[in-house]
Amino acid sequence: MSTNDNNKFQAIIAHAKEYGFVFPSSEIYDGLSAVYDYGPWGSELKKNIRDYWWKSMTQMHENIVGVDAAIFMHPTTWKASGHVDNFSDPMIDNKDSKKRYRVDHLIEAHAETLPEQESAALLSEMEKLLAEEDFAAVKKLIEDHKIKCSISGTANWTDVRQFNLMFKTEFGAVASDNQEDNIVYLRPETAQGIFVNFLNVQKTARMKVPFGIAQTGKAFRNEIVARQFIFRMREFEQMEMQFFCRPGTQKEWFEYWKNARKQWHLSLGIPEEKYRWHPHAKPAFYADNAGDIEYEFPIGFKEVEGIHSRTDYDLTQHQTYSKKKLQYFDNDIDEATGKPYGNYVPYVIETSIGLDRMFLLILSQAYDEETLAKEDGSSETRTVLRIPPKLAPIKLAILPLTKKDGLPEIARNIMNNCRDEFYCFYEEKDAIGKRYRRMDAIGTPFCITVDHQTKEDNTVTIRYRDTMTQERLPIAAIKELVKDKIK
Repeated sequence: MSTNDNNKFQAIIAHAKEYGFVFPSSEIYDGLSAVYDYGPWGSELKKNIRDYWWKSMTQMHENIVGVDAAIFMHPTTWKASGHVDNFSDPMIDNKDSKKRYRVDHLIEAHAETLPEQESAALLSEMEKLLAEEDFAAVKKLIEDHKIKCSISGTANWTDVRQFNLMFKTEFGAVASDNQEDNIVYLRPETAQGIFVNFLNVQKTARMKVPFGIAQTGKAFRNEIVARQFIFRMREFEQMEMQFFCRPGTQKEWFEYWKNARKQWHLSLGIPEEKYRWHPHAKPAFYADNAGDIEYEFPIGFKEVEGIHSRTDYDLTQHQTYSKKKLQYFDNDIDEATGKPYGNYVPYVIETSIGLDRMFLLILSQAYDEETLAKEDGSSETRTVLRIPPKLAPIKLAILPLTKKDGLPEIARNIMNNCRDEFYCFYEEKDAIGKRYRRMDAIGTPFCITVDHQTKEDNTVTIRYRDTMTQERLPIAAIKELVKDKIK
């Protein structure tokens, strides 16, 4: 990672706070590590990304419906899913600083300081050893490369061991003799809420395999080393879709969703070269195929979305633990036998995208600093967020040139006419140039200026964020023009 890339990442973080996108949570109390709040424009942008994903999954697919499952689930859910026994990350502690690290993060951070060839070799060896769960060899790898703790500066390490990432809490107000009776978990993923509702959804929505169930919502993971701003947090939001298909068809559906999800990303106008596909060398224990869509952040290529072929693991596990059948009767005719396929537990293809990571992706792609020449021969820097108009927090800013002569009243009327279709923003403070710059920094794609000519011919000036070009248009044409641009 180059210094310039890191500088850009830090600039994005500072910009996100200064302009009301993301704040450190509980900041007046010095914050809470790896927990963030979304400000006025961040909450709008986040909502717009979520809505765009939801529409693409449910409204645009007649065989995908949505659910909104509870965060709290019966604790046996997590036993059945494997999270109680398997949802762990290999950790290592520095004996001097007492700081705990996820070993892959520790090694990755060291790899970033090495020449490209050495870095690739180290990461390859790490992935191999972790896949084999050879933790003694992983520790030796750390020691051989003299990887040190960032706090103590020493390489005095404990053995590598597994650490469960689920948050525990107590459920209910009545104490029990056995404290374990009251233990529930904050969900570490949203997928299980879909699986336990498989039959409820299938029957009530009258769905026929293949079909999907989509969900967005909060998940919680007790990350030991949460870092890189909102890229890795302890409280985050997922947008997941579980697609149920007939056993034996999962390979073709995996490829279908792998390509479909790539096209969704490209539909936002992001260059294809900013993405790459990273297949998993060893998929998770429940999967027969898996890979990640990665985006080139300023901090390098990182996972944004996972595509997993989860087989029938989840439904079978819940069927076993609950002793309730989670099967589908398929009356389509199997050409090989001439008989209906009958009862089976469907296979599942999962698409899982982190909403917070997608938010960071949009900011990273949109953030730009450009140098503008001034008439006196000097220059200035314009900071602009080139957010896709369909996702921009504010679609249209309406700016009266002055606070008098009836211009604010005309501007307010324009806003009242447009705000039922898209988010509008009214501002009359400061010179028009300063207002344009603020709107650039927030990512507003269109600004309307109401001036004295407006009173004569009912036209206004529209300014385009990306090119800064301006043109006159009738007031009556504003709403349709903006609606068309943000489709």
